[in-house]
Amino acid sequence: MQNLPEIPLADYHYDLPDERIARFPVEPRDTSKLLIFDNGQIQHEQFYDLSLFLPQHTFLVFNNTKVIPARVFFQKATGATIEIFLLHPEAPSRIINDIMQQTQFCVWSCMIGNKKRWKVGEKLSIECLVQGTKCSVEAELIDNERNWVQFSWSGGLYFADVIRALGEIPLPPYLGRHADAHDSDTYQTVYSKVEGAVAAPTAGLHFTENVFQKLSAKGIHHDFVTLHVGAGTFQPVKVQNAVEHTMHSEQVVFKKSFIENLLLHIEQVVAVGTTSMRSLESLYWIGVKLLTSSLGQRNDGEHFFIEKLTPYLDYSFEPTPQASLKAILAYMADAQLEELVGETEIMIFPGYRFKICKGLITNYHQPGSTLMLLVAAFLGPQWRSVYHAALANDYRFLSYGDSSLLWRVD
Repeated sequence: MQNLPEIPLADYHYDLPDERIARFPVEPRDTSKLLIFDNGQIQHEQFYDLSLFLPQHTFLVFNNTKVIPARVFFQKATGATIEIFLLHPEAPSRIINDIMQQTQFCVWSCMIGNKKRWKVGEKLSIECLVQGTKCSVEAELIDNERNWVQFSWSGGLYFADVIRALGEIPLPPYLGRHADAHDSDTYQTVYSKVEGAVAAPTAGLHFTENVFQKLSAKGIHHDFVTLHVGAGTFQPVKVQNAVEHTMHSEQVVFKKSFIENLLLHIEQVVAVGTTSMRSLESLYWIGVKLLTSSLGQRNDGEHFFIEKLTPYLDYSFEPTPQASLKAILAYMADAQLEELVGETEIMIFPGYRFKICKGLITNYHQPGSTLMLLVAAFLGPQWRSVYHAALANDYRFLSYGDSSLLWRVD
């Protein structure tokens, strides 16, 4: 392990007035503001003109995860309401895509509201309509310590359809409100596809078909990874030395075709959102682990795992991004894999050396958060200039807020 610097959390705070938090999105999506930071210079534009400020042949990487209605409410016979927030599947598989296609039961680790009213083994039930079919859904607390809840349902329906009928879109806690009818649309990107996230990759919320058409006309390519954003993304950092923060883990899926495409455009990569950036940088470290025979896997051997401090270990050498990606493709060819499934809890903080991402499109993040640390790692001390300019020019902050295009400061 390298000698890690202490990262005083207080150095990554700024004053965010409550009125600057965007509690609702702008409409249309692409009329949000766009701050551009390039080589120390800042300019203010509109998001619908994004293509004007990206070099030709830029390669944009999007996260195509789709938010599921992960907040579910059951009522006991006594009248007590139990709130269940799905966090991560546990059985019969930990692979989110597999769980969404289950037709009888599944087990999730959850956050549970009013848990003291719910005993282990006690079953709660609710009736709902799923695509016109009556469905009975049962929830049972099966592990009190780990907050594991088993869901069972009738009708042979996919869990994806059941949860869509049963649940509510979980908005970030700092918005201070429950989801309304509009949020089921506005809190999804227009390209969301693979169900499994409990929070949106919000940098992508600004993109519209109009923006995509302009990007295509300029010759700007793009592709998709899937990182299922977890509730841990909102977990506050409560330690003074941010390096000691317990990072959350999120599931990520890379298709072979994506890695091949990325290799062709490796010098021109711009991540759309911090989740895409964490995915891309984690992908590099998967290749490093393969090349250095330090393969990280879960105990079940299902998929790769990138630990929080993987980038800060002492390696005999650090390969180029090209060598790392080629090692992954060779591994996939040998294993006859068309996609690579893993989990990452990578923590990117000041001092991290970026391997793949040259640019970042992102919103404005909470003071003292892990995402704030990531932006500070990308921009260096100039992150303060960016945030000061955004505050001074009436930008809207956080998930439903305005956007920025940031170029890496090395």
